[in-house]
Amino acid sequence: MRSQSSPLLLDLYQLTMAHAYFELGMNDTAVFETFVRRLPRSRGFLVAAGLEQALDYLEGLQFSGADLELLHGLGTFPNSFLDHLSKVRFTGRVDAMPEGTPFFADEPIVRVTAPLLEAQLIESRLLNILHFQTLIASKAVRCALVAGGRRLVDFGMRRAHEADAGLHAARAAYLAGFHATATVEAGLRFGIPLSGTMAHSFIEAHDSEKEAFRHFARIRPAGTTLLIDTYDSERAAQRVVELAHELKGDGKTIDAVRIDSGDLAVQAIAVRRILDAGGCQNIRIIFSGGLDESQIEGFVQTGVPVDAFGVGTSLDVSMDAPALDMAYKLEEYAGRPRRKRSPGKLTWPGAKQVFRTRGTRGETLEDRIALHDEQLPGVPLLAPVLSNGQRTGSPPKLRDIREYCLREVQALPPGLRKLEHDSGGVSVQVSNEVRALAAQADRAIQ
Repeated sequence: MRSQSSPLLLDLYQLTMAHAYFELGMNDTAVFETFVRRLPRSRGFLVAAGLEQALDYLEGLQFSGADLELLHGLGTFPNSFLDHLSKVRFTGRVDAMPEGTPFFADEPIVRVTAPLLEAQLIESRLLNILHFQTLIASKAVRCALVAGGRRLVDFGMRRAHEADAGLHAARAAYLAGFHATATVEAGLRFGIPLSGTMAHSFIEAHDSEKEAFRHFARIRPAGTTLLIDTYDSERAAQRVVELAHELKGDGKTIDAVRIDSGDLAVQAIAVRRILDAGGCQNIRIIFSGGLDESQIEGFVQTGVPVDAFGVGTSLDVSMDAPALDMAYKLEEYAGRPRRKRSPGKLTWPGAKQVFRTRGTRGETLEDRIALHDEQLPGVPLLAPVLSNGQRTGSPPKLRDIREYCLREVQALPPGLRKLEHDSGGVSVQVSNEVRALAAQADRAIQ
């Protein structure tokens, strides 16, 4: 489904620069690259995500008459420029890492080659899309790495920063290893499996917990999940056992119970004992309630009897690392290398490629940032995805992106796949050709 992003979702300086380029006749080909300058301390790698929505945006870029009327009302742009904007479409090329690719600092994940005015106008919205989904995918993969194969469900829409954030957080989480989402629109739009239970209010709306369980289980299809910590989880577990036997005659089953508050581990041990003693070994236990990857790892490592996790706030706002130092920078204009030399924000010039070398078992060993036309050992990670403003092929299925992501993450060194990652990671080198081009660009600076 194509994004309906307004072309006015941009910073004012994109328009002021575009206006200046228009007046100066500066519209030669520019190369911009998107990368992350440095990783958050808690991240040994990031996962690229959001490319499909970014391409939707680029393919649909167009200023409508209503958009131009709003810009006219600002009183800062002449009609000649606004008339030019009415004709602007994205006509350039995009090369990108596939979604789901693990990457590291300074590696370009998207390269845009287009007339300068077009390439500049798209900066803010492109970053907005790529940054958010990359942020969430990079958080979600940490949960997947420590869950030990247990089911993970995105519960975070209500705490996400508005509707689109909740929708695309579900997509990014599924891409990075989650199994389902509670957000209905995300499930329907992206084909993500849906998962949901009940709220405490359903229990409270009944005069008795037992009656609430019975009503919900009889009305819902077989395989329902009951929330058992509204009052007393152990007493509720006893009621679940009684109800499970009662429902057998109707061909209905209780699939799981969910615990959302208190000492989850202590409750799970007691509930598991009650369920097993009552012949309900097949009923699973789900945890939710403010979980993050560190808690999940703790439950798994200590053998707590839990089968699935619902992860909400910490996922959808990436609580421990809520922003990435992601940038979109000019690397070439009119055939000449360009670079930024600001302290702490230096860039490598030229259109670049990332070559990934692997071991005999497919494990990732080294990345080398090189010029796009260098021939180096390894697999080039950036491939053309948009040419002359149009996709080069059909969009991949989200489940295929997910499978690719899981394979690529497992190919990383074991130390990088730990929450507290060690220094034995993937070596990232910059080629001699890139360094030579940087020196050339420095000499040309006036």
